[in-house]
Amino acid sequence: MTATEQQFRDNPLGKDVTLDDVFDAFEFLDDWEERYAYIIDLGKQLPPFPDDERVEENYVHGCQSQVWLIHHQDDSDGKLYLMIDSDAMIVRGLAAIILVALNGKTPRDLLTTDIDELFERLDLFRHISPTRGNGLRAMISKIRDIAAEQAA
Repeated sequence: MTATEQQFRDNPLGKDVTLDDVFDAFEFLDDWEERYAYIIDLGKQLPPFPDDERVEENYVHGCQSQVWLIHHQDDSDGKLYLMIDSDAMIVRGLAAIILVALNGKTPRDLLTTDIDELFERLDLFRHISPTRGNGLRAMISKIRDIAAEQAA
């Protein structure tokens, strides 16, 4: 297993940090300032992104910030592992929420996950800028494209 493949596997988001953890934190935190701080803290848990993967092919277009996304499908279990990075702290946190929801799923499971319901339940789109929302949608779109390609 390469070092990058190990980084995919060691990512705590979606494994050690679950959607229930995120929902619990959002319920516990009283206001959006605290929720933003939590989102940023989640982003700090992203594993280091390999510098040599910061190339056009991995760049997510449609985001206000610079965002890169790579994936690895494990041959043994068919699960898709994702890594995302951004130059913006809040975007790294939003990417972390995406990973909590989608990382380590099979492509078919990933494609059937209702990510819009997740964002609605967290009330994210009402509390982030429209450009951040577009970036979030661009990340999801690229992940869904990858999953569709891997499921085929």
